[in-house]
Amino acid sequence: MTGSRIVALGHHQPAAVLTNEDLAALVDTSDEWIRSRVGIRTRHKSAQDEPVDELAAHAGAKALAAAGLAPADVDLVVVATSTAENRSPNTAARVAARLGMGSPAVMDLNVVCAGFTHALATADHAVRAGAAARALVIGADAMTAITDWSDRTTCVLTGDGAGAAVVEASGPEGPGIGPVLWGSVPELGHAVRIEGTPPRFAQEGQTVYRWATTRLPAIARGVCERAGVAPEELAGVVLHQANLRIIEPIAERIGAVNAVVARDVVDSGNTSAASIPLAFSKLVERGEIPKGAPVLLFGFGGNLSYGGQVVACP
Repeated sequence: MTGSRIVALGHHQPAAVLTNEDLAALVDTSDEWIRSRVGIRTRHKSAQDEPVDELAAHAGAKALAAAGLAPADVDLVVVATSTAENRSPNTAARVAARLGMGSPAVMDLNVVCAGFTHALATADHAVRAGAAARALVIGADAMTAITDWSDRTTCVLTGDGAGAAVVEASGPEGPGIGPVLWGSVPELGHAVRIEGTPPRFAQEGQTVYRWATTRLPAIARGVCERAGVAPEELAGVVLHQANLRIIEPIAERIGAVNAVVARDVVDSGNTSAASIPLAFSKLVERGEIPKGAPVLLFGFGGNLSYGGQVVACP
């Protein structure tokens, strides 16, 4: 067995932007109401002919380019999404076809907002076990496609996008992806739902808020403990970009006093499985985290699932 590391990141968002003023024309809301409750200013919305696998493929292509790799160099594609166009072919297979890959293993994971950290752990385990040499891990969701635009409590949250990571075996410098800590609270799974025909996103906001702000900080610290990294040693904290009222108290209670905390939710909204790699890729692109520095990735949301790991910044 060997370790694995992230060697490059990439991200993509649709061109169309929805502002708070745009939403105020649809429902009884305002820029002040939205900012004060969730901290979001804008979010991106896919066009009708812009499926989630297209978003994923754009992000994946950018990650491969940043790594200096060709699509044929990848032998495993894992896509975290809860907004797949079809049951089969899955999103990963569609991404592989769009990028002209050879014959990679392709799988989708639906763990909603915790999807990317679960997908990253799956790829890490595959590399460690020798089942894959190099993986493309993508979080992608088109949440606006499942949004009830008459519900002002949820339509102000959602956005679309994708983020991707290239994972490969680590060298003598040691593993770059730490051990995962993951789990769920199945009896509260109903608090975040995507159901119906057509499917629509709904949640019990107060239940999610209480769970996230009271239970998750200790679990996130457990992720650091499992990785052998003290919270104050973290250079970055990338939580699921649910809303600022959840991100900021969790980050504070983790105790990562020296870390850059991702707040991409302000400009991108809640992009579900895309939110962590999207925010992480932007931080790296802007040079806000030193190469090799420890970064906590921690996803949470639907099911109520959680999962996280400490990774070395690529």
